[in-house]
Amino acid sequence: MRLVVISGLSGGGKSTALRALEDLGMFCVDNCPIPLLPELVELVRGADPNRGIAVCVDARDTEHLASFDDIYARLEQAAVKIDVLFVEATREVLMRRYGETRRMHPMGELPDAIDREREALAHLRARAHTIIDSTSHTSRQLRQMVRDRHAGGVALRVVLQSFAYKRGVPSEADMVFDSRFLANPFDDPTLRPLSGLHEPVSAFVLGQADANELIERVEGLLRFAIPRIAAEGRSHLTIAIGCTGGQHRSVALIEELKRRLGADPTSALAGGSVRVLVRHRDVGRSA
Repeated sequence: MRLVVISGLSGGGKSTALRALEDLGMFCVDNCPIPLLPELVELVRGADPNRGIAVCVDARDTEHLASFDDIYARLEQAAVKIDVLFVEATREVLMRRYGETRRMHPMGELPDAIDREREALAHLRARAHTIIDSTSHTSRQLRQMVRDRHAGGVALRVVLQSFAYKRGVPSEADMVFDSRFLANPFDDPTLRPLSGLHEPVSAFVLGQADANELIERVEGLLRFAIPRIAAEGRSHLTIAIGCTGGQHRSVALIEELKRRLGADPTSALAGGSVRVLVRHRDVGRSA
């Protein structure tokens, strides 16, 4: 039995993450009291032992937060595989989101409510297997990230992601590589409106000796590491390559890395048990 416990700061994207797991067919419950988790697991297990469960646990369950460790231990003893996902964002972004929706924060008046909630959930955050900072992500991107991590069917999902350094390094990345030392297509007025998905930009980037050496070194590292990471039972691995604006160099490199690791959806890496996915986080986003 698989249980995903979603927690995090209000406005950070907990509901979005829960809906993403619901789309994957998991049995989902929002604001589930922590002491009821063992009963919920047994009910779902009795009805469909192959169906995963996802629950939101947050600061509204203040009186039961301290019992989480005990409940966690009970569930582990009952052969439940638990994955704690914590979603957060910066104070400024949370303030802006609440200002846009005009909703009341469950912990009281802003901005002090954000600090109180962060303190109340510090223990849960420390127990998290995955922490996602949604500050620079749209709801669609957050949903996709959650799906990438929790969709079944293969042992390991490798996400190749391009990004813009000016928008921040992806907090979910396991490995990050910097391509800003390469000559920039942005400096060519004819290439500036295009992205690394277009052949002229790709040719410009990959025509550089340093670009090919970078991609060869990254490919070699991944071909060494991925089978070993898959053997550990990991469910996801995110590889990020960044450039200044996330439009040209990093995009072309990610596309080339995807081609080298295997054009087919299921790579031959680790005996075909790895699925390679591509995400271009900042392509098309205005400056």
